[in-house]
Amino acid sequence: MSPLAHQPIGVFDSGVGGLTVLHELLVSLPGEDYLYLGDTARFPYGDRTKAELEAFSIEIAEHLLAAGAKLLVIACNSASAAGLDAVERHLSQRGRDIDVIGVLRPAAQVAVVSSHTGRVGLLATPATVASGAYERAVEAADPHVHLESVACPDLAPIIQGGFPFDEAVVATVRGYCVPLRAAQVDTVILGSTHYPLCAPILQRMLGRGVTLVSAGMGVARSVERALASRELLNPQPDEGAYRFLCTADVESFRTLGTRFLQMPLGEIVHVDLAARAAA
Repeated sequence: MSPLAHQPIGVFDSGVGGLTVLHELLVSLPGEDYLYLGDTARFPYGDRTKAELEAFSIEIAEHLLAAGAKLLVIACNSASAAGLDAVERHLSQRGRDIDVIGVLRPAAQVAVVSSHTGRVGLLATPATVASGAYERAVEAADPHVHLESVACPDLAPIIQGGFPFDEAVVATVRGYCVPLRAAQVDTVILGSTHYPLCAPILQRMLGRGVTLVSAGMGVARSVERALASRELLNPQPDEGAYRFLCTADVESFRTLGTRFLQMPLGEIVHVDLAARAAA
């Protein structure tokens, strides 16, 4: 066993959406410690440029590694699409052999296995759709699967804002589902970690025969395999600890984050990444 096994897993997202991924990690790997950073001051990431997302991802990765993270999870589709390769290059250039796991590849693999017709839909932010990253991930998993992608510029901000789901929001979500129904998909990737919170309304609009795929379960499997390959699995028999960092208001993060995590959040510390970068 590596002496780093007791170090935490670092997880980050543009806001609280990545807590749906953290929830799955807490359930699947309960003995691990976790440090989660929500970049709420710069939310949303969905309309950011690739250069911005690369810079944000590298900055946050450095912050979590400085705090002792033994593995990084980019629990944000936009950041995974634009920043995963940049983070890996950045760490490699500095001789740091750290696994970095995004949400796209695990979700794409689960979706391909789930589909019986080979027609898969994607709901995601404009940045994620424009990157083409899901198309590449699905093709790599199975070149015979067709992906129907729909950009949803409003959905993550609506959810991050704390809802409520009024008729205007229902109409917005229904509009995003129209091209997926027309394409007769049997599986839909929820290409933002925020979207699982509106899974019931999506399921109603798409139909009960459509399988909704979120990244959490696939990410947890990838994390477990990566840790095991490096003998980094935490051997402690009890539940691990989890802590939170955010770049904007702590209490707002706590209020909305509790709904996403479905568990108490406990300690939340405010961090100023811009000040840290300037220093």
